[in-house]
Amino acid sequence: MKKILVANRGEIALRVMKTIKKMGIKTVAIYSTVDRQSPHVTFADEAVCVGEAPSNQSYLLGDKIIEISKKLGVDGIHPGYGFLSENADFAELCEANNITFIGPKSKAIKIMGSKLAAKEAVKAYDIPMVPGIDEAITDVEKAKTIAKDIGFPILIKASAGGGGKGMRVVEKEKDLESQMNRAISEATSAFGDGSVFIEKYVASPRHIEIQVMADTHGNIVHLFERECSIQRRHQKVVEEAPSAVLTPQLREAMGNAAVRVAKACDYIGAGTVEFLLDDQHNFYFLEMNTRLQVEHPVTELITGTDLVEHQIRVARGEELALKQDDLNINGHALELRVYAEDPLNDFLPSVGKLETYQLPIGDNIRVDNGFKEGMDIPIYYDPMLSKLITYGNTREEAIELMIQAIGNYHIKGVETTLPFGTFVCQHEAFRSGNFDTHFVKKYYSPEALENNQKDEAHIAALIAVKQYLEDKKQLRVPNTSH
Repeated sequence: MKKILVANRGEIALRVMKTIKKMGIKTVAIYSTVDRQSPHVTFADEAVCVGEAPSNQSYLLGDKIIEISKKLGVDGIHPGYGFLSENADFAELCEANNITFIGPKSKAIKIMGSKLAAKEAVKAYDIPMVPGIDEAITDVEKAKTIAKDIGFPILIKASAGGGGKGMRVVEKEKDLESQMNRAISEATSAFGDGSVFIEKYVASPRHIEIQVMADTHGNIVHLFERECSIQRRHQKVVEEAPSAVLTPQLREAMGNAAVRVAKACDYIGAGTVEFLLDDQHNFYFLEMNTRLQVEHPVTELITGTDLVEHQIRVARGEELALKQDDLNINGHALELRVYAEDPLNDFLPSVGKLETYQLPIGDNIRVDNGFKEGMDIPIYYDPMLSKLITYGNTREEAIELMIQAIGNYHIKGVETTLPFGTFVCQHEAFRSGNFDTHFVKKYYSPEALENNQKDEAHIAALIAVKQYLEDKKQLRVPNTSH
């Protein structure tokens, strides 16, 4: 591969291009009219405008991206995450045009793109599943019978779903009909597919995912777990590796299960197998994401790997350079997704201009960033500005460094999730490791965040006063040297 087009924008486009350049390969960026000044555009060797601001008129135009690639002599396309990264048709389009899609084959994307097809595929591989049914239903009476068998509470889920859409928790039978109708209509409008299925609702779950990497020679390894339980609206905000609760035995069992899931769909490249872990430490297969995850940097830091480099090498047909026995966990890494959202106003997007935008720097601080000072935050895309990642020898060290790094991340002009990151890192439940996916519901409120900020300001004021008095004392010391 001599030239790779990155079919994405923002921090992930830039992060992928850095590895491509490091490997001595030329980079091509695409951008929408609103992203003309973005850092990923200036960083690339070549850049082409792909269309207007809305993503369905730019970043989602598969045919146009292929056309640009052919014109510029591109050998491979890296899709990043989001946009076309899990679009089986686009992967097939690349294959048909002799361009390497840096990701799995379209078959694996299709299977894992449907939660029901995924369950069907892994059935024969002895993967633990949440009790439930593995067929789509729309019949309410049938749903009632199934729910009674499984036992309430149950979870209704859209088969084609993601991001918490078409998902309903039902505590009692009397609520089943209305909640099911709502889930079906939500799934239909979000995904064009109203099929839903039912499974047991796992109370107090933790969200644990395993990173896998597979080559075309039959080698598959796992690179341990990431804990992604701190979420708002079923979307992750804080991630870490390793998890504070996994024992070596559980880690090995989950890692082996993830490898079997990858085998079940002839997986190639980087993928993530997601599991729910209940309060008894039973784990259940949730889904597989057939792409690079937003939170991949924490895995890179604890394993000393560059996952994008492995993706490219595997796509070129090389044998995986990683062996399971050689992989070890070193230290601890933490990631905060820095969204332009207002944590004091239900995490609603906060658009505006980045009047001040200064990144924290220092040892063991990594910022995967897609913006620069003076830029406007476009309303057309996910409001993530960057990912702030810290690394330490211990979990405590990574947490303390994160608090410090957040304090040195200066943003004015928009509200962000930075104060929420501090709130999480200072909270006893998080620090003790004793938390689950309900952390936000249980502990977080705008009032709690405001109190937290007041306490911080108070402490800072006390330190400043103490420092002032110390300095004053030193000034008063009479000079007796003459």
